[in-house]
Amino acid sequence: MKNFSLSLYAFHLCHTLTELPGEVVTNANLLWENLVKVGETSLNFVELKDLRSNLICYQNGEYNPKREQGRKTEWLSVSGKDVDLGSLPTTEGFKINANLQPFLLNDTYAVDLTLFPESPNIPIDIPQLQHFKPSSLLPSHIQASLGQTLLIYGEVDPTEDCDTLAEKLAIALVAGTNLNPVRSQQGELFGSFLFEYQALDADKPDNPAKQSHILILINNSQAATATLAVKAYDWLLNLLCSYHKILYIYQLARQRYREARTIYSDLENKIKEFNNLISKNKTQQLSGLKSLMGEIPQKNFDYTRCLQDLQTHHTAITTNITNYRICLEKIQTIDSGNSLQSWQDFINKDCKKWQEQIQTDINYLTPGKELFGQFVDTIRGIVETGQAERDRSLENKIQVLGIGFGGGAIASGVFTTHIDKINLPLIHKHPLYASLTLSIIATLIFIALGWLITKRK
Repeated sequence: MKNFSLSLYAFHLCHTLTELPGEVVTNANLLWENLVKVGETSLNFVELKDLRSNLICYQNGEYNPKREQGRKTEWLSVSGKDVDLGSLPTTEGFKINANLQPFLLNDTYAVDLTLFPESPNIPIDIPQLQHFKPSSLLPSHIQASLGQTLLIYGEVDPTEDCDTLAEKLAIALVAGTNLNPVRSQQGELFGSFLFEYQALDADKPDNPAKQSHILILINNSQAATATLAVKAYDWLLNLLCSYHKILYIYQLARQRYREARTIYSDLENKIKEFNNLISKNKTQQLSGLKSLMGEIPQKNFDYTRCLQDLQTHHTAITTNITNYRICLEKIQTIDSGNSLQSWQDFINKDCKKWQEQIQTDINYLTPGKELFGQFVDTIRGIVETGQAERDRSLENKIQVLGIGFGGGAIASGVFTTHIDKINLPLIHKHPLYASLTLSIIATLIFIALGWLITKRK
């Protein structure tokens, strides 16, 4: 392959709705720090090691995202253009040049790191691909939260078997890793053959941040691919950004749906526990219901958050599908000879299916929110009623005892004062015991009277 280039497009989230203006997510600078590590360990370009000094979001070597505010350009380089990283020698006598283009695309850090031989006429074959250290550009090293794309471009003779070459290149890119490249699409772009692969992580195949999206563009017809690619560069970069955001958002939505289902399953268990409590005595019932009241509101809040996040993800994926479609239309305008059907199918089939799935999840979970509310209201009503009954019962007891002891005390005073006037021999013989006995009898009579009064009320 001549006029060869290997490009890394990586996208890392730096802002979300939960951050205040000027704030960033945790590890927002992870993309830049990992690129510096690549420069220190494998691709030893001097300017890559010193990348921090070339970025506006760093000051004296320290990450300072507030310096990004108010910039009228998406460029994050201090110079406002691409950063020339210099060159590295190889054991085969030619040098590898590199440049880096850092951007802030709304809420996302984006980087284009491109490697290419010092001369476009230097032929690159499969073994020589390892001089470009492709393993250092894989997700395990870059760790871009939204995902990444590796793009290979090269020009070959018309007799070259492009299909076989693309397969060998994809395998060579991920050699020595647990990534498994699988061809997902094939078509044309800017007059060249386009082969698209997904290199999935065997341990986490559903996590887009752990897989590598591979595009191999092979020009066997001397088409003006390179010229058209430069013309469409901004649209292509934003299309890839939207592509990775769509995958990322859908993964988040599925995760939140599973969490909501877990909470809903726990709610079903709480309802069974509630039904068992209803058959128990008042004391056990009230104690158990109060325990439920301590757990359900938090579960209700977590469930509501899941549902809210799903609605946010639906809005976000819809927005990025629209952005992807706009970018694709602009690229199609530049690449007038190619319909890019595979990318169009991504919108019409995959994106539509994912968008509808999130909406279905929202529709499915929404009644659960109402059930949570009704369940909380039911428990609260029973607890409040039970508590009111207990309070009323206690109040009645206090009233009965108050009447009894109050009346008994009055009677006791009367008996003590006039005990000597009662003309009974037994009382004259034992006046103290007689007075006490009469007071107790009077107290019991007044308690009975108080009970009749509160019962009637």
